[in-house]
Amino acid sequence: MLRRLFFLLPDEAQGSALVADLGAAGIGREHLHAVTGGGRLLEQFPPATARQQRDSVWQLQQWLWFGNLALFPLAALGLALALYFGLTLTALAAAAVMVAAVTAGVVFTYHMPETHLGEFNIALGHGEIVLMVDVPKRRANEIAQLIRRRHPEAEASGVGWTIHAMGL
Repeated sequence: MLRRLFFLLPDEAQGSALVADLGAAGIGREHLHAVTGGGRLLEQFPPATARQQRDSVWQLQQWLWFGNLALFPLAALGLALALYFGLTLTALAAAAVMVAAVTAGVVFTYHMPETHLGEFNIALGHGEIVLMVDVPKRRANEIAQLIRRRHPEAEASGVGWTIHAMGL
C-alpha cells in the first residue's frame, strides 16, 4: 500500500521543474496524477485516470468501513446464537470475528490517513490543480519535505492511501 500525497498548485507554470525534481528523487511519472477543474488538459503533469478522478479510493474506504460496521453485529448475533445452542467452537469463532472487526476499526481510525480527492472540490472549482504523488510509506515525509523546500508554491494538503496494483 502506498501513501498518496496531495498538493495544491495555483497553476501549471512550475510543473516541469516539479516533475523533474520528483523524477530525480526516484518517483516515476506513473506515480503522479493531476486533476483539474472542468477537465482541463495539462501539459506538464500526467492526468489522473478516470478511477482516480472518481475518487475510487474513498469509495473503497467507505465500503470497507460500513462492511466492518455491519460485520460486528452479525458476529455478535452469531455469538449469542452459538451460546444459546451450546456450540462452543462456533462461539469462539464469532468472538474472534468480533475482536478482528474491532481491531480493524481501531487500525482504520487511528492509523490510516484519510485525505481524499473530494476535499478539493472548491479548489478545483477555482482552477487550481491537485497533484497526487504516490510514494512508499517510508518515503512520504522525505518527498513532502523535498516539494515543500524546492516548490513553496505547491501547498501540501494532506495524505491518503492507495493501492497502485488496483489502479486506484
